Amino acid sequence: MEEFGFENSTFWNTLFISTSQQGSRSMLNRMEMLRVFLVAVEAPSFREAAHRLGTSPQKVTRAIKELERTFAEPLFHRSTRQATLTAFGAEIAQQARETLNQFDRLFVSHSKPKSAEIVGRVGITAPHAIGKLYMAEFLKPLMQQHPGLRIELNLDDQLTDAVLSRIDIGVRIGAVRDRRFIARAVAQVPLKIVAAPALIAAVGAPSSMEALKPLPLSVLIDRNNGRPWPWFFSDGESYLPPSPAFSCDDPETELEFVLAGLAFAQMPHYLAEPHLSDGLLVEVLADCAPPTVDLIVYRTQSGPVPPRVRLVYDHLIACLSDKASFPKSSRENG
Repeated sequence: MEEFGFENSTFWNTLFISTSQQGSRSMLNRMEMLRVFLVAVEAPSFREAAHRLGTSPQKVTRAIKELERTFAEPLFHRSTRQATLTAFGAEIAQQARETLNQFDRLFVSHSKPKSAEIVGRVGITAPHAIGKLYMAEFLKPLMQQHPGLRIELNLDDQLTDAVLSRIDIGVRIGAVRDRRFIARAVAQVPLKIVAAPALIAAVGAPSSMEALKPLPLSVLIDRNNGRPWPWFFSDGESYLPPSPAFSCDDPETELEFVLAGLAFAQMPHYLAEPHLSDGLLVEVLADCAPPTVDLIVYRTQSGPVPPRVRLVYDHLIACLSDKASFPKSSRENG
């Protein structure tokens, strides 16, 4: 995968050469290994990490082992079935994310291509809620700085046909399986069960999944097939309310009904968080929440890309990986 240097076979030939042999290239190779490590942390297995990176599990394992040799500490506890992060590995992962995010933001904020060069169309696809709530704010500075930049935004909660829709960049929740794409996980998306304080005062806060089921619940309809999305819980459990109090195919409309105190709903943190922080929503059954899912930013071109696409791609990665801007806080909405 080109984003991590995997399309260049020289990367894997030089990645594991000793520091004394690499000289000035050692820092670059260490940063690439940290990127591999972070994908392995976010993926459920080394095999899945390799799939996301477009390489083999052996090469991912090799990168992890080299980092462990460098730090002289294990990063994962390994068994025949799985690898779990050690306490030291979790500490390194947190520091690596902060370091690499700062590194990426440095190049985005200080790269100054000539405005005359940043012209033309960039096709972007994103989920409806993210597109409506965040894209204008994120893209405004780029479009002001580069008046010749033309953005075409396609809102779709499913993976969009990149060819038919002329997509250059995509934002997606969950895995992007197309190996032709250059994909990067930039954030984790928790799902939260929420309700308005007035509804909780009226019907009580559920203490279990069984106590939740008789309460007024909302479901979101999949626009592509007309079917309701089930609610997801820990340990792989799911529940589809048979007679929901409210259903619709728009996440923001569902949010308005929940804020009005008409139903409980399960929604991603980027929708719920601003209202949780200002007390308009309350989270319930937090201990039953399902595992977080990746927020992915991807490019549809694996080779050299136009400067306008690279600029927008790097900028969206920086914005969506910045916890100060995604999700929004109530102060930002205020």
